[in-house]
Amino acid sequence: MGRTGWFVLLTAFSIGGLISSALVLYLWYVLGTAPPGCYLPNRILPSVTIDCVKVLASPYSRVGPIPLDGLAAVWFAANIGMVTAYFYAHRRSVLKALLYWRLMGLAILPYLLYAEFAVLKALCIYCTMMHIFIIIDFIIISLFIKRAEFVK
Repeated sequence: MGRTGWFVLLTAFSIGGLISSALVLYLWYVLGTAPPGCYLPNRILPSVTIDCVKVLASPYSRVGPIPLDGLAAVWFAANIGMVTAYFYAHRRSVLKALLYWRLMGLAILPYLLYAEFAVLKALCIYCTMMHIFIIIDFIIISLFIKRAEFVK
């Protein structure tokens, strides 16, 4: 894969995550309405439903006064910024920072999944999309670094 392909791949899922978090921020926190598709009464597991309202209205949706969706938007925007910085400067230190940044995002997921599955017994589909994007982002940066080391 060429330079442009890697750039697109390294930013694509962060753009998806940024859109998901921005959508929730705007609809839930600005307009006060649930994003589309946020409630499915059918259980997806024996005791878990899709209910964004339950997740977004819970105390687990914030760190102090800051919505997790706001922190997610910053996280995804920083991802995009670091990828862009790396492709312009080609500094190994930027790539290393990007790896650790994405690892930090991955490290937070167990807590978020525990809160949704075990405590709230509800999933937010937009949060789940962001979780998936975080996992994919980490896999992609890992593959890119492995590839970059072979190219040296």
